[in-house]
Amino acid sequence: MTKASDLPGLIGQEIGVSRWIHVDQARIDAFADITEDHQFIHIDPERARQTPLGGTIAHGFLTLSLCSAMNYDALEPLEGFVMGFNYGFDRLRFIAPVRAGANIRGRFKLLSADDKGADADGRRWLLKYEMTVEIEGSDKPALIAEWLGMQVVSEG
Repeated sequence: MTKASDLPGLIGQEIGVSRWIHVDQARIDAFADITEDHQFIHIDPERARQTPLGGTIAHGFLTLSLCSAMNYDALEPLEGFVMGFNYGFDRLRFIAPVRAGANIRGRFKLLSADDKGADADGRRWLLKYEMTVEIEGSDKPALIAEWLGMQVVSEG
């Protein structure tokens, strides 16, 4: 486990890479149902095949939602971890579509680590990662984001 005191030395370094996650049509269809986003480019293979996309693609927000699983795969909590939560994004860009049947994974580079002080729950660290979601076999990533996460660690 990483100690909070080691964070400054890790800034600018790749911290972790997740496993590959398969994005099949069943996952895309389930996401469409949950989010009520049934645009044909996601759920109608025949109609989508007639577009320049050549077939169905994952929703950008499906790709984004899988970043949580990638985070758990690739990043260890800090030593003394009490809890953590998503703090949002400073930047987020969808670069290339994820075609049905593709595999994706996340790469995390630590951009900053800010000690936000302590409270009754522990010491809070605001961590900013550059996250790149790669598409297996593609030169272009699916998305690039600056993702903020808050980790609370025990003081002693």
